[in-house]
Amino acid sequence: MAPKKNFPLRLDPKLYEALERWAEDEFRSVNGHIEYLLREALQRTGRMIKPGTEQANSEKTDE
Repeated sequence: MAPKKNFPLRLDPKLYEALERWAEDEFRSVNGHIEYLLREALQRTGRMIKPGTEQANSEKTDE
């Protein structure tokens, strides 16, 4: 598996507290729950990049 990208994220304290409670209910870390929610939203809106898609697109533009 590819290494994960690290970046700082600033959140309103009340938003973080709500995420923390939700993550605890789902037996996840806050970080893991944020990643889960983002992945779910990307899939729901059809914006999730499937493996190999970027490479396939770059090969088409090279022709």
